[in-house]
Amino acid sequence: MADTVEDRDSNTGGHIRRTSECVRIFAESLQKDPVYSEKGDSFFECVINTAPLHDFGKIAVDDAILRKPGKFTPEEYEIMKTHPEKGAQIVAKILHNSGDTKFKVIAENIAHYHHEKWDGSGYPAGLSGEEIPLEARIMALADVFDALVSKRCYKEKYSFDKAFSIIEESLGKHFDAELGKIFIHQRAALETYYE
Repeated sequence: MADTVEDRDSNTGGHIRRTSECVRIFAESLQKDPVYSEKGDSFFECVINTAPLHDFGKIAVDDAILRKPGKFTPEEYEIMKTHPEKGAQIVAKILHNSGDTKFKVIAENIAHYHHEKWDGSGYPAGLSGEEIPLEARIMALADVFDALVSKRCYKEKYSFDKAFSIIEESLGKHFDAELGKIFIHQRAALETYYE
């Protein structure tokens, strides 16, 4: 289903697969970290398995916007910014009868809050700091990293040096600083995957 959603978006080819692998690399490192390992293996398994659902809401965005070959107008961007909330609603409906409450909650949170920012300037809810669920903070790092190192219709791909520099400069603003430092420590594994 995630592949079907992505097939509609001509601008982000392979994004779901790449971000899912980034999340796996990142989550496996967090499982070994003394602070985050307390969340338990089942939490990280859910994060890894729900990562492909993060952009489900794009299915509800009009093709004229989703497949536009260029930058969005301010009006189009506002419409695109509705995809996290719509994604959470779709995921909730799909998983309504799921017996796995943890999986359902994590999937909804990843879809809903992966565009929130640590300083509260993100969307759709303007959450800040630890108000943003941990799973969404994990997804945000993988999501932005992939956007930086991948070619898009409106930009060339950035070098790994530039991408990691942008992430480092964004710690405490866009990203949870402690999580971001751990993400940056996965540079070798991430570069190997992308190469």
